[in-house]
Amino acid sequence: MTDQPGEARDDTVDGGDLDDTFDEAPGATVDDGRPTFRLGYVPGATPGRWARTWRERLPDVRLDLVQVDAADAPAALADRRVDAAILRLPVDGDVLHAIPLYTELPVVAVSRDHLLAATTDEEVVTAADVADDVVWLPADDVLYPAGEPVPGRAPEAYDDGAGGVVEPERPVTAADAIALVATGVGVTIVPMSLARLHHRKDVTYRVLDGGPGAPVGLAWLVDGLPDDVRELVEEMIGIVRGRTVNSSRGRAGRERAEAAEPARGAADGRRGSGRRDAGRAEGRAPRPRGGGGKPGRGRPRGGRGRR
Repeated sequence: MTDQPGEARDDTVDGGDLDDTFDEAPGATVDDGRPTFRLGYVPGATPGRWARTWRERLPDVRLDLVQVDAADAPAALADRRVDAAILRLPVDGDVLHAIPLYTELPVVAVSRDHLLAATTDEEVVTAADVADDVVWLPADDVLYPAGEPVPGRAPEAYDDGAGGVVEPERPVTAADAIALVATGVGVTIVPMSLARLHHRKDVTYRVLDGGPGAPVGLAWLVDGLPDDVRELVEEMIGIVRGRTVNSSRGRAGRERAEAAEPARGAADGRRGSGRRDAGRAEGRAPRPRGGGGKPGRGRPRGGRGRR
């Protein structure tokens, strides 16, 4: 075990603001006459701070927060059940646009009776620390793609005591894996936000040093979004990227620019008129056209025609 992480991470590794307080319950639907923008989010994601910014900047557009399963998030976008989604990367770039938001740290969840539970919260563990443990990865695992080596030992078939062999059943979700770990039969490795989301008094977790991160991003459809929805997606992109309310790419900036156009045109007209009036006041006559030019230009002088 070591007390210093060996890999630099995004500062917002756990999604930042964990205080998800909303005007309404996430997913609630109330028809109050306003247009609605539906933002999906996977378990563990914390859209609260962005939702509050949205409601401050766009009070005339209702924001509905819709929780979707991680595996179902791309389909929810494709089926237009949500207009954009905070989900786990990567995604199919032919179907979805996506921008990265942050990367979550991987953690090892262990029972309170496990040796690693005796370490402090600030300490991290390594793959070597769980080399002798059975590691239960859930079916919805997002850290280890197929073929990637997993620390520890894989669950093995066992004798049921009656002459039969029982194949271990893989936990379906991270919540199931953490509940299994609570019984003391092994450990699991999940993103930190899921360990926090499914917190139990009989389970604790430590950061896995050198483990794979879990990137999270904002995604939306490449094709098929109406123009008004696409404009609202752009507003959400600005919010998650930290653009100010006065950004030229946001609604407020565009409205201000449009309002300034007539005033700018009027000011240009006044400046042009002022220049003409100043010329008259100084006694300058308008430049003659045709014969009033320089010699050799315009009509021949003296009335002589061309020979």
